[in-house]
Amino acid sequence: MYANIEKVRNIGISAHIDSGKTTLTERILYLTKRIHKIHEVRGKDGVGATMDSMALEKERGITIASAATYCEWGENEINIIDTPGHVDFTIEVERALRVLDGAVMVLCAVGGVQSQSITVDQQMKRYNVPCIAFINKCDRSGANPFRVINQLKEKLGHNAVALQIPIGLEADHKGIIDLISMKALYFEGEFGDKVREDKIPDVFAETARQKREELIDAASMFSDKLTELALEDQDVPEDLLINAIRAGALKRELTPVFMGSAYKNKGVQPLLDGVDRYLPSPTDVENVALDIDNDETPVKLSCSTNEPLVALAFKLEEGKYGQLTYIRVYQGELKKGDTAINARTGQTVKFGRVVRMHADQMEEIDRIPAGYIGAFFGIDCVSGDSFTSKSNKISMTSMYIPKPVISLAVQANDIKSETNMAKALNRFTKEDPTFTTFINEETGDTLISGMGELHLEVYLERMRREYNASISVGEPRVAYRETITRESTFDYTHKKQTGGAGQFGRIAGFIEPFPEEEFVFEDRISGGVIPTHFIPACEKGFKECMTKGPAFKYPVTGIKVTINDGASHSVDSSEMAFKAAAKGAFRQAYNKAAPVLLEPVMKVVVETPSEFQGTVMGTLTQRRGIIVGSQDEGASSIIEARVPLAEMFGYTTVLRSLTQGKAQFTMEFFTYKQVPQSIAEEVIKKNEKATKTGT
Repeated sequence: MYANIEKVRNIGISAHIDSGKTTLTERILYLTKRIHKIHEVRGKDGVGATMDSMALEKERGITIASAATYCEWGENEINIIDTPGHVDFTIEVERALRVLDGAVMVLCAVGGVQSQSITVDQQMKRYNVPCIAFINKCDRSGANPFRVINQLKEKLGHNAVALQIPIGLEADHKGIIDLISMKALYFEGEFGDKVREDKIPDVFAETARQKREELIDAASMFSDKLTELALEDQDVPEDLLINAIRAGALKRELTPVFMGSAYKNKGVQPLLDGVDRYLPSPTDVENVALDIDNDETPVKLSCSTNEPLVALAFKLEEGKYGQLTYIRVYQGELKKGDTAINARTGQTVKFGRVVRMHADQMEEIDRIPAGYIGAFFGIDCVSGDSFTSKSNKISMTSMYIPKPVISLAVQANDIKSETNMAKALNRFTKEDPTFTTFINEETGDTLISGMGELHLEVYLERMRREYNASISVGEPRVAYRETITRESTFDYTHKKQTGGAGQFGRIAGFIEPFPEEEFVFEDRISGGVIPTHFIPACEKGFKECMTKGPAFKYPVTGIKVTINDGASHSVDSSEMAFKAAAKGAFRQAYNKAAPVLLEPVMKVVVETPSEFQGTVMGTLTQRRGIIVGSQDEGASSIIEARVPLAEMFGYTTVLRSLTQGKAQFTMEFFTYKQVPQSIAEEVIKKNEKATKTGT
């Protein structure tokens, strides 16, 4: 059932919205005989693509949750995770790339490197994931794959090199020329499943020769033998060229580029060959865990099934049989009936049902060996938990989780809906670390927070459909923060006498702006004026003040607290007294430190027909946006701006009506910036009013 580990490829398919990820995955599954009929993303048959198994995904024609599957191509076994393109669901891409060994970056031959392509590239860089690029939609009007290769070099800094050139573009796109074998490939049959090799048409011969020379030049950096042959003008054997390209790709120093049209079934088979040839097997990747019992010393993992188990739970789903947990096994093997330790909780767990996933279908299996992705049922855990054998208390490093930037108040309309809503929120917060929920203590509202309007909209719709919850939704709220702009000192004594032992603690020091971190605490106490065992209580007291600022009642960020003096009492001092002293000291210093309100500013990229460029720029500047740049890409204009999130609500409708529905935009968190004074006053008034009325 399992292939030789050298023949395994764990890959993700990632891209900007509408670049054709799910369509490409569908073709891969058909050509590898995992499915026997192709369904389109927005198909008329009402079935939808295999990997978009959620009803909302089929209706909207977008991918919301990443889906895992596996297939075989030649001797190789490929585990695939299809990921969403919308930045609102960025955690799905993040956790997929955390556990994958390689990736296929899909780019549109017309749109090229777009905003989400840049985000995906940063995520690949974060987890050091080697990738190959597939320039899709070569049949579309305005397709220019060589412009996209230049963008890969200029915008993303990739050493991108074409392994193919197209035979015709737009309506004339007939196939591709393979620059390694120097043959023309045509894809025949209803679904392009018959590959016909032919000689290169004369009209493309010179271009193919030049591009092959460029390929050999780039690959020769990774093979001395290839360099020798190139310098001596000798023929280069195919296997030597392939090995050199693979060496460069595995180091992330070369990005092989493939071309085609997934929708028209052209170029998919050579891409699959490229996955086998140029992306790593689990043994080609160095994975490191942390030894919990030994000061988190890094431990290099072996991809052997004979070593103790180390596995990472990277995604949770609530299925009809209970909680389904997706897991990547890095070392050892996870067997049905085995026990292991959850490194976070220290609890021993037993694996009852172990399965392999194919979108929303599953296959019961007995074991998941090192290097494979699978799933199990019935174990209570959270995303990011590590499972290890009893002899081996180590943990995988956690994944990066972006902070939510937008909130909505939700309210159940009846008692039954209240219970159902609570169940839904409990499930969704467990499954998605970027979706959080909390109760506003002053108003009693239930607030849900996420990465954007679409993110929250999808969860609200799922609450109504999957949990039959009748709910009302308040206005969107921005995740404001507050900080200080200058240094301020404190010298505060907490003294309380209530008969018997009292409370006493004095703390002195200063607070200062520290934009690089949310909160930093520095202890400069000397001479034991505050006993060492009370210092953590001081830090805890200051930290608790960060959740709600004294000035505007928003969370505080970007502050460094330094304590350098104080006093204690041999009887009356306690942890509680010093914690209370820290809170008093913070309040004393905070208002003298010129606090200001901060708001999330988003990176907004609008793609619009050039005729609407001026109008679109106008709508962004009206929203307090700063235009960073604009460039023409064929008949389209790409406008990049920095706009406060508070001004972006409802922008989708405005943009569509102004551009006859032809423009689209993407938005992701950029930074926090100070709110202008006049706007800050409005925000504070609105906040006070909402608190009084309880809305």
